[in-house]
Amino acid sequence: MTPRSALAALGLATACALPLPGLASPCEDIAHEGLSYTICEVDPAADDLRLFLTDDDGGLYGSFQAIDRAASGEALVFAMNAGMYHPDRRPVGHYLEEGKEVMRLVTNAGPGNFGMLPNGVFCIGGASARVIETLRYEAEAPECRYATQSGPMLVIDGDLHPRFLPDSTSRHIRNGVGTTEAGDRAVFVIANQPVTFHEFGSVFRDALDLPQALYFDGNVSRLHAPGLGRSDFGFAMGPIVGVLSPVDETRPGG
Repeated sequence: MTPRSALAALGLATACALPLPGLASPCEDIAHEGLSYTICEVDPAADDLRLFLTDDDGGLYGSFQAIDRAASGEALVFAMNAGMYHPDRRPVGHYLEEGKEVMRLVTNAGPGNFGMLPNGVFCIGGASARVIETLRYEAEAPECRYATQSGPMLVIDGDLHPRFLPDSTSRHIRNGVGTTEAGDRAVFVIANQPVTFHEFGSVFRDALDLPQALYFDGNVSRLHAPGLGRSDFGFAMGPIVGVLSPVDETRPGG
């Protein structure tokens, strides 16, 4: 079964995305330990990697399509949901957009996956993108253009989160991001079938060799990968991470 047909079998909504002529896709499907994942690798120094929450009028984007409509002469070549949010779609944890703090850093333990410490922050700087454990982020106070806090951490200094169990039976579609320590490589991953935390974290550690990785969410996990002909849709989202690239405005639909 292909990743696309597996998603359809689970009742997850996907749509055919408009191909972007002349633009290489940063995404590909991989298999790890018999399970299927889609990964999207980004070069933070070369790619226009951003977080999206509010538009120029202060409204919430909520969807990949809304970002595309607002991006004059540009389009998303990759995007996914990027952190947990309240029913009003405001971020649960720390959130920065263009250097402006929307939500403060949350350092205490709490309910749910977000509060399963250690959690972490995905920080996009001038030419780097790093996953940083929350207390380390607080101590280092790195300069971030964008930042989103989520949890739990999937991989911490090369080790899986201590609470992940190899024999867990809790499976969900999950998505997250992993980075190198230097922040020169960021890889976003979404599972194409329900997986455990242990299975998901292992992709970053063992298949991608990334020492730091952060969970974004489960159940609501969605991916926009027009190069693969995929753009998931459903309920409106909160924070979204994506890469914008110039497109030929004369293309159909441009």
